Amino acid sequence: MARAVVMERTGGPEVIAWVDVDLPDPGAGEVRMRNTAVGLNFIDVYHRSGVYPLKMPSGLGTEAVGVIEAVGEGVSGFAVGDRVGTFGPALGAYATARNVGAAALLPLPDDVDDPTAAALLLKGCTTEFLVERCAHVQAGQTVLVHAAAGGVGHLLVGWLKAIGATVIGTVGSAEKAAQAKAAGADHVILHKTEDVAARVLEITGGAGVPVIFDGIGLATWDISLASAAPRGLIVSYGNAGGRVTGVDLGVLATKGSLFVTRPTLFHYYATPDERRGGTARLFDMLRKGAIVPEIGQTYALADVAEAHRALEAGETRGATVLTV
Repeated sequence: MARAVVMERTGGPEVIAWVDVDLPDPGAGEVRMRNTAVGLNFIDVYHRSGVYPLKMPSGLGTEAVGVIEAVGEGVSGFAVGDRVGTFGPALGAYATARNVGAAALLPLPDDVDDPTAAALLLKGCTTEFLVERCAHVQAGQTVLVHAAAGGVGHLLVGWLKAIGATVIGTVGSAEKAAQAKAAGADHVILHKTEDVAARVLEITGGAGVPVIFDGIGLATWDISLASAAPRGLIVSYGNAGGRVTGVDLGVLATKGSLFVTRPTLFHYYATPDERRGGTARLFDMLRKGAIVPEIGQTYALADVAEAHRALEAGETRGATVLTV
């Protein structure tokens, strides 16, 4: 018997409901995975609230780490007892155990423990594809990272510094400014008390920045436009501050022939080779110390509704891990 979250409707954290599940034997191409740690990500909030519509009823959560308990027909490369992780795209990670398609699993190296993997897989692979395969950031470039102390933000800062970029980060408090600095940010701007675009132009001698990583969305859209260098790229990868809609192409022209992309992780991790290559690069950067997966808080998986409330209220720092 397993326990799992099943949502009957979208809404606030109160729609997260737990049910008992009698798991069948894993089917062809599946394994049974007993979870040990689950990662909390803002995409979970988008799914729960309806920003990203789901067919109901639905499971919730994409990122989990655990141990294989049974293997279905036709599965190769995995065995009972193997430590594995997954970050989707299938939902249902908020569970004590579940049957998962083997194609969505990644073997975990022995030198990466379960909480670290749960804090890192989705956010770390997001960081990898944003920097290296989406924006193609080069050494010597100056890059603006919004929410530089957040779950993805602080990983972006460390990764960018490791490849030789100069990093400007925005944060909402002095405490988060210290965290962004510790991650490697060269300049930190307090967005609640400073004019971000004006400070970016001051730091860059009026040039603006060639690449902007914006996980906030609507609340920072105009700031990103005003901070970009001519022919700069705005990578809008999240909606924490509202969805950006109705983009005026004429504004992109007048701001300097700007480029904008709204990338999705699984368009860059679409094939087994892309998944293997991305995760190998991620673990390499982890071993080098370029990124440090800060686990800012831990909740019991049963308390995931409270964890959602804290995440939406901006009360968390770094990554949140849910223990099973």
